[in-house]
Amino acid sequence: MLTLARYSIGVGDRFSRQAEAQLRACMLAAEQGVDVIPVWNKSFREHSIIGSAPAGVRAAAEAAVRKLAWNKPFHVDADHINLSNVDGFIESCDFFTLDVADRLRGAAGPGDIRAAVGEAGRVYRHILSRRDGRPFITEISMDETDAPQTPAELTAILAAIAEEGIPVQTIAPKFTGRFNKGVDYVGDVSRFAEEFAGDIAAIAEAVRRYNLPPNLKLSVHSGSDKFSLYAPMREALRQSGAGVHLKTAGTTWLEELIGLAEAGGDGLALAKEVYAGAFAHREELCAPYATVIDIDPDRLPRPDEVERWTSGQYVSALRHDSSCREFNPSLRQLLHVGYKAAARMGSRYLDLLAACEASVSRNVTANLFERHIRPLLLDA
Repeated sequence: MLTLARYSIGVGDRFSRQAEAQLRACMLAAEQGVDVIPVWNKSFREHSIIGSAPAGVRAAAEAAVRKLAWNKPFHVDADHINLSNVDGFIESCDFFTLDVADRLRGAAGPGDIRAAVGEAGRVYRHILSRRDGRPFITEISMDETDAPQTPAELTAILAAIAEEGIPVQTIAPKFTGRFNKGVDYVGDVSRFAEEFAGDIAAIAEAVRRYNLPPNLKLSVHSGSDKFSLYAPMREALRQSGAGVHLKTAGTTWLEELIGLAEAGGDGLALAKEVYAGAFAHREELCAPYATVIDIDPDRLPRPDEVERWTSGQYVSALRHDSSCREFNPSLRQLLHVGYKAAARMGSRYLDLLAACEASVSRNVTANLFERHIRPLLLDA
């Protein structure tokens, strides 16, 4: 079994072009005395839309590690997999997120728990049988269920996981409130804080009682841009000494668009074209993410309006800065799920990323370090 470090961060990269920029954010944290281990995560759905493969994620991560001489661990995550799609990830990944949400749609009763954990056990043993002794990290995800799990339910789930013999190192429950893609938390922050601390305590007790891995920790999915939660999470981690895994996958793609828009010229023109494509296909693009987005159609500008925007107007509408009057959460969520519009452009999109690399990479690194790592793990 590989051992996952205390702090780790999911650095998803839709088009596998920002691994260096993402790794630089982790290096900035290391310079300040905190090890934050990057985990490059990409799901089967994302690979299917982009037309990519897990081997490409591994190659991009390894290239960044070599170029920047990163001498700490890193991982590649088969995100939200199940028995039907795991085989394509087994060679390239060393971190597997087993998604059991379909088995836990409602309240987590005993029968639901047994069914969910039994399914996770089958996937885990399938991976184990095909890894030929190569160690890996196991996460279990329940965050896309209909109802949040209480700390007591989490304890019952962890007991079942231990009985099933799964050496789980991170677990992603569903928390109270809305965890919409790419925007801040919607809900009662104080209630979340109680829940988060309760889950940490439940994990600590389960580790003692059921002989689960001692580094078992919470994983916060759809964690990108949940800025209002970072202070209570940081305090709970400080008081308990617990670790955390934070997934921030989608924001890198949005920082690419911001970087293109900031570059102006052809970069800005392409960013506007991406928005036009996302707007034209918004129902198709939003359908798979319906439970994790809240878009107000009346807040979406028409593409002909966006076409007249300056670089500054586009960036102000998209960048997640709630103090900015021009910030538009509906536009941001649409573009978050709208990466298919860029994927359809093929090499034209990728070539402009390369041409605007300085602007794009600056935004990717600053976003990951200043808006996520620093407030969650470094601020006093």
